[in-house]
Amino acid sequence: MASPHPFDQALALRHSDLASGHFIGSTHPAYWNMVGPFGGMTAALALQAVLRHPELLGEPVALTVNFAAAVTEGEFEIVAQPARTNRSTQHWTMEIRQRDAEGRMQVNTTATAVTAVRRQTWGENDCPMPEVPAPQAVERFSIGPKGVAWLEQYEMRPVSGAVPRVWDGSGHHSETRIWVRDAVPRTLDFASLAAMSDVFYPRVWLRRATVVPAGTVSITTYFHATGAQLEQVGTGHLLGRATGQQFANGYFDQSAQLWSEDGTLLATSNQIVYYKE
Repeated sequence: MASPHPFDQALALRHSDLASGHFIGSTHPAYWNMVGPFGGMTAALALQAVLRHPELLGEPVALTVNFAAAVTEGEFEIVAQPARTNRSTQHWTMEIRQRDAEGRMQVNTTATAVTAVRRQTWGENDCPMPEVPAPQAVERFSIGPKGVAWLEQYEMRPVSGAVPRVWDGSGHHSETRIWVRDAVPRTLDFASLAAMSDVFYPRVWLRRATVVPAGTVSITTYFHATGAQLEQVGTGHLLGRATGQQFANGYFDQSAQLWSEDGTLLATSNQIVYYKE
């Protein structure tokens, strides 16, 4: 029997006996970033607690995750509760908590989500996928032997806006276009889509061609596809596009879009990022 996919290992939660919506998990080294788990993994975990909740209504429409402090290595708990349930929509609050060195429980991540029962309606896409070479025609990005662990879990093929080769302050734009999918094939779902919405490196690095400390403070992802549509994407590549919008006073915001290979817009996201001189 094959071992679970690394993403599913990292996403594993057990429902505690304390209360409905109370889950226990543990950090996974495969998705480790420089000072904690990859932010997309944290977002996926917050959403997974909603998806595992026995009172879940519908499918994810929106997810906002606020990174109050870094998740430290080891065990954590997630509490997910429906704040209000309407006829076809449900509003959620989530917290990720860990004990500090003194054993006191501390909140390091807060989140909200909206799930809904989707209805058949008129629809149109005013954000078409850019014309880019097929993923097989684009060279795979190699991070080398000393890369950050979570990057190794994704196959990335930058079409444009790759990490600068020379850090000389000569940057003039902040747009990246990149093909991405799990390095170990895995069928796309809402949790993995939430994670992939945060695969883009800080836009300030590209805009300035200068390495500065930076970290996401808050990210919101909007899901435009149904679970059935994600399943149809399977293990295919997604085209991601990310661009910064305003850089000032220690913060910048960046927007991103993710399309399937056939041009279906699957998700859009916006995040606010802290950076330091």
